[in-house]
Amino acid sequence: QLRLVESGGGLVPPGGSLRLSCAASGTTLNYYAIAWFRQAPGKEREGVSCSSATDGTTHSTYYADSAKGRYTISRDNAKNTVYLQMNSLKPEDTGVYYCAADLWGSGVFSPAEYDFWGQGTQVTVSS
Repeated sequence: QLRLVESGGGLVPPGGSLRLSCAASGTTLNYYAIAWFRQAPGKEREGVSCSSATDGTTHSTYYADSAKGRYTISRDNAKNTVYLQMNSLKPEDTGVYYCAADLWGSGVFSPAEYDFWGQGTQVTVSS
């Protein structure tokens, strides 16, 4: 059974950076699409970035418009971990960030496609 654990959240001023980690246990992440979702207070969960399952050599990456140019998703297969580097943070980036996994997924932003979820990590961007 795949288990995901997020870490790296915190309080950061506008313009700051954070790196979130999604560590997996139970099986390799290489065969899973991994997505990062954000849920702000009173709002629906929205996808911000995802990395597709391997096609044999690479993982395709995708970003929401709000994340393009500021967020970078990456994988460390040796550590079985996916990262989300977030730069130039804005107050509207505030929320609970979840990573989720979809076996052999192509990388989509629909939460219903993902079968495994972490517990979430809080990101607060405020001065």
